[in-house]
Amino acid sequence: MNDHKNTSKNGKTSTGGYLAVAIALGLWLSGCITAANNPQSPEKPKVVVTNTILHNLTEQIAKDEIKLTGILKPGADPHVYEPLPSDSLALEKANLILYNGYNLEAGLIKLIKAAGVKARKVAVGEIVRPLQMQKNNKKVPDPHVWGDVKNTIKMVKVIQDELSALSPEDSKKFSQNAARLIDELTQLHIWIGQQVATIPPHKRKLVTTHDAFQYYARAYGLEVVGTIIGISTEEQPSAQTVQQLVKAIQATGVPAIFAETTINPALISTVAREAKVKLAPQQLYSDSIGAPKSVADSYIKMMVANTRAIVEALGGKYTPFELNNL
Repeated sequence: MNDHKNTSKNGKTSTGGYLAVAIALGLWLSGCITAANNPQSPEKPKVVVTNTILHNLTEQIAKDEIKLTGILKPGADPHVYEPLPSDSLALEKANLILYNGYNLEAGLIKLIKAAGVKARKVAVGEIVRPLQMQKNNKKVPDPHVWGDVKNTIKMVKVIQDELSALSPEDSKKFSQNAARLIDELTQLHIWIGQQVATIPPHKRKLVTTHDAFQYYARAYGLEVVGTIIGISTEEQPSAQTVQQLVKAIQATGVPAIFAETTINPALISTVAREAKVKLAPQQLYSDSIGAPKSVADSYIKMMVANTRAIVEALGGKYTPFELNNL
C-alpha cells in the first residue's frame, strides 16, 4: 500500500517534469518563430568623410541612421595630412565617401581614387564654382568653399541627396534634418553680413597666415590684403614674400592680422612685429572645426567664432548669434 502511494507520488512529479519541459520547448519554438518573422535590422550604411567640416554637416543630416566615420580629427590640416593604414581600411569598407575636392585633402584624394576603393565617391565641395587662385605660377581652384555660407547650403543639399540615394527608407528624415540645418545656415549668412557691416569701411581688410578666406571676404564685404603663404599650408614663404606683406600691411593701415589654429603662428607673429601691427588675440579656424566642447566645435560655431574674432579685431561691434527657431 505504501509502495503504491510512493509510486503514485513519484509519477506526479515525473509528469510535472515533462510538462515543464514541454512548456519550455514551446516558448523556445515561439521565440524562434518570432525571430524568423522579425529579423534584425540590416547593418547601417557605412559613410566615410574626409574633413571635420563635412563630418559635422553629414552628422547633422544623418543623425543615427548611418555609421559615420571621419578621417581627419579636429585641428588636423587636410593640406598636409598623411593617410594612415586605418584610413585605407575605412575607405575600402565604405558604401559612400564624401570629400571636399579641389585638391584640399590631396593625400586622401589619391587614396580615395585607388583601385581597392569601390564605394561611391562624391566631391561635395565641387558643387561650387570655384574662385581661381595662383599656385606655383598657375591658376588652381580655391578649395575653401565653405567660407561663404551660401556655398555650404549647396553642399548640404548634395549630402542630403547622396544619403537619400544610399538609404531611401530614411530619406524623409534626411530631408527634415537638412531643411532645419539650411534654415539655421540662412540665418547665419544674414548675421555674418550684419556683423561685418559694423566694421568701419576703411578697416575691412584681412591678413591671414594662408589664403583660406577668399570666399568669406567676397561674400561678406572684406578685402584680403595678403597672406604669408598661398592656398596650401605646405607652401613655404620666401623672405621676399614676408617683406612684401609687411609693406602691404603698413601701406593699407590694417588694424590687426590673424593667425590660424591649424598653422604654427610663429611666421605671422614675426610679420606682426615687423609691421608694428596687432596680432588678433583669437586665432581663426580655417581648415578644421574646433575640438569638442570648444567655441568652434561645429561648422556654425566655427563661423560665429571667426566672425567675432574678425569684427572685434577690426573695430566693429559684435552682437551674439541667436537662432530663431521657426
